[in-house]
Amino acid sequence: MTDDQHGLAMSGASTAAARHYDQAVDELLHFRVEVAAETKAALADSPGFPMGNVLSAYLGLLTTEADDARKARARFAAFRRAADEASLLPRERAHLAAVQALLDGDFLRCGTLLAWITVEHPRDALALIAGHQIDFLTGNARSLRDRVGGALNAWHDDDRHLGHVLGMYAFGLEEAGHYDRSEEVGLRAVELNPRDVWGIHAVVHTYEMQGRFGRGLRYLDARLPDWSTGTFFNVHTWWHYCLYALESGDVPRVLEIYDAVLAGGQSCMELLDAAALLWRLRLEGSEQHERWRALADAWPPRVAEPFYAFNDMHAVMAYVGAGRVGDAERLIAERAAYAREPRPGVTNHAMTLQVGLPVCQAIVAFGRGDHASVVELLYPVRHRIHEFGGSHAQRDAVHKTLLEAALRAGLHDVARALASERINLRPCSPYNWLKQAALADRLGDRAAAAAARLRAGDLARTGGRA
Repeated sequence: MTDDQHGLAMSGASTAAARHYDQAVDELLHFRVEVAAETKAALADSPGFPMGNVLSAYLGLLTTEADDARKARARFAAFRRAADEASLLPRERAHLAAVQALLDGDFLRCGTLLAWITVEHPRDALALIAGHQIDFLTGNARSLRDRVGGALNAWHDDDRHLGHVLGMYAFGLEEAGHYDRSEEVGLRAVELNPRDVWGIHAVVHTYEMQGRFGRGLRYLDARLPDWSTGTFFNVHTWWHYCLYALESGDVPRVLEIYDAVLAGGQSCMELLDAAALLWRLRLEGSEQHERWRALADAWPPRVAEPFYAFNDMHAVMAYVGAGRVGDAERLIAERAAYAREPRPGVTNHAMTLQVGLPVCQAIVAFGRGDHASVVELLYPVRHRIHEFGGSHAQRDAVHKTLLEAALRAGLHDVARALASERINLRPCSPYNWLKQAALADRLGDRAAAAAARLRAGDLARTGGRA
């Protein structure tokens, strides 16, 4: 029996295995690729180490890569066959149950089981970060906030990973709409650990949601060495940088970053960032045919089987952007057949049926120029989009697609309501005022269109809200 770095007992680990496990958790909290090597080293030293096997399973399942999940299932099944589970510590058995739920496709049950581990063991860093990622994958903003908030008082100023816990909490606060508090907590997290990329990411999200894109660009530029290399989160943070640049109207800078960083993505997370960025450009009339074709070629093996509907949406974006509408329709047909099969307890099944399919169908309709159908498909589900995961910033591509389709379809009342929602929520966004100008043009109100464009230009020059 040994204790981990946060004082929690573990069975089945040698001193060396426990040391590798602690380092693996540290690497995971930093989003560094070395987490895989440290986990393998722990299991090489102590193959039956329960928490080492649990960590390995989470790593394989939370990437949203179907192939990684398949391998994780095989490894974990082999571990369970050899393990004497009755002899494990209660916390370890609880983790086994959470992992098994995840292996079975029940993200929601896994998140609930991890929440109970956190209640009983608030210093279980692995339960916190795994649960945090589950909340992100299921779009559960309240749990993103409260899972970590409920554990925070058990962490102290001299804790090695206090900053990382604060970084997670800052992201949860942002997704739940507490922007001022999120900024405060996120900046404190990064102060404690300047290379906490998740903490940096939380601050970046907060500035995005507040329309402070000028501030966001300055923040990322000032911290460039801390976030741009050495982690598997680099590409996503560059994607956020591009969102700021898009808001300021700097499309050449966006394409420069795309070609230098996003175009070479391999994982689902990197590919979906690339698709989401090119789709935003496409909505504004910038087609990027060559970039779309290269991206579409990378998607087929990633969506060969149903696993995560949020990934499916971005694959469909890539196919439509590349002019491969047939591939998009085949993927949708495969997912529709999957959705018709009864799969109780499989979270992605519900995601696909309730949100994934209408969103994917709407993207194809947009690609075909059938903008009225886009509105028919998206308007009824627009307040449920969070149910298939991602962040507010990521899901905004869907909301922008709906608004653009309403404008192009001549559905002026819908477009007016959607533009009004956006402007009153974020009046410092140039994009929102440009859409207001486009609507005014369609209504023949030249004065209102000119005033809205002037407002958009002023905001682009000043960087939005200070």
